Amino acid sequence: MSELASVRASAESLITRYLDSSWSFAFDNAKRRAGLCDYRAKRISVSRYLAARYDDETNRQTLLHEVAHAIAGPKAAHGATWKRTARSLGYLGGTTHNGETATELAPWVGVCPAGHIAYRHRKPTRAASCVKCAPRFDEHHLFEWSRREITASTRLAAMTPR
Repeated sequence: MSELASVRASAESLITRYLDSSWSFAFDNAKRRAGLCDYRAKRISVSRYLAARYDDETNRQTLLHEVAHAIAGPKAAHGATWKRTARSLGYLGGTTHNGETATELAPWVGVCPAGHIAYRHRKPTRAASCVKCAPRFDEHHLFEWSRREITASTRLAAMTPR
């Protein structure tokens, strides 16, 4: 589990090493994605919730992923240029984050008839079925959605390393 101060220090070090002084770092409130490269604002950001629960190396890899985006440019997306750039920086991961998300901050909880649980950060607007029960949409495996209250103490607990 990382201290946010060490994540910030690592980010600022990588930005200083690989990018020009117009780039900055910030924490954001994302709950499902680990990092973001904002080309317009010239800012690399990471989720404060996820950074607090990941270890230092996982956070470093997230930062390298985003710095590679900044270097490769917006047109590179996750294509060959970005991949070459990312590997040259020491990035070892793939193109998307597939780790833990801040499910405890999701106000919408769905339960399928078999008891599997799904979380949403936005109100579901259409029927969804459980992919664990059926790989394609199946009305026999619909989620029943309920809203739970997310409080300030829940948010604080989400930032406390486990």
